[in-house]
Amino acid sequence: MPAQEPPAPEPAVRALAQQMPKVLLHEHLDGGLREATLLELLDERGIAAPAADAAGMADWFDARAHAGSLEQYLRGFALTVAAMASPAALARVAFEAAEDARLDGCVLAEFRIAPLLFEPLGLDGDTAVDALLRGLARSALPSGLIVCAMRHHPPDEVRRSAELALRWLGRGVVAFDLAGPEAGWPATRHTALLRQLRDAGLPLTLHAGEADAAERVLEAVRLGARRIGHGVHLVDRLGAPDWATTLDELRAHDVHLEVCPSSNVHTGAARSLATHPIAALWRAGVSLSFHTDNRLMSRTCPSLEAAWLVEQAGLGWVDLAAMGEQAARHSFLPPDMCAAAAARVRAWSPPPG
Repeated sequence: MPAQEPPAPEPAVRALAQQMPKVLLHEHLDGGLREATLLELLDERGIAAPAADAAGMADWFDARAHAGSLEQYLRGFALTVAAMASPAALARVAFEAAEDARLDGCVLAEFRIAPLLFEPLGLDGDTAVDALLRGLARSALPSGLIVCAMRHHPPDEVRRSAELALRWLGRGVVAFDLAGPEAGWPATRHTALLRQLRDAGLPLTLHAGEADAAERVLEAVRLGARRIGHGVHLVDRLGAPDWATTLDELRAHDVHLEVCPSSNVHTGAARSLATHPIAALWRAGVSLSFHTDNRLMSRTCPSLEAAWLVEQAGLGWVDLAAMGEQAARHSFLPPDMCAAAAARVRAWSPPPG
């Protein structure tokens, strides 16, 4: 069923959402290019674009976001990865992503990507990571990079992604993630590797509970993840006899969910923003925050997500600010950066009501 676009937020709400200091923990760099940049990069590489101008590109991605199909939603990634396959392009995309987040009111950000996706296009993982980090460093926004592995790729490739993350840990890389199709590709296939990474001090955030059951969230926690990408199907346990035990386990491990509302609607993980699980999970006491996932594919940005949560999901500005503080506390960036971001969020005064 096609995803329905919510109405544009009221201008005053959107303006307030942009002013609010925000912490961005879940954004894929290959899903967040500017339309004009994508067009230029495709032209440089001699790759045919699906539209002639930036507005046409926006429409092309918008149609796929609202097709109600994960397959259609993901079609754009082949295009963006091909366009980004040079050190200069990777650095540009990373810099622009950080600047766009900063200008939208973000005070701290973590970006992620699977660097080995560029190997078939002639770039080794270290070259890709170096270029991405150089791009992020050009922005004034405090930020870090999460290295992803695609969970459905061969185990050797997943291991090489993990080793890449370890090599760059402390030099701009802050964590490791398993991304890609969830159903049928459980994280438990990589139990031994994840244990080794945890023992080596590499923080883990795993995609779980987006396209598979709530049990995958607890599975990821038991594998060592301290943050969960999406996790929205955890709502299926609300009201179950073991909910209190589930919540106790999440709190015992200080687990935080990186929820991406618009993306969840576009991929079918949630029916609408109005009925999105984020509000129910938040009110049930789950630590979580809101994020973009893929700005280009989902036609969104952090302030738009915030405005929609206020207008569509029934959350208040106090709720969103509290989520921002929790996001800062759960960031994998250095403690002084996290504390400074949390202080900026706390210093913001939301409107009464």
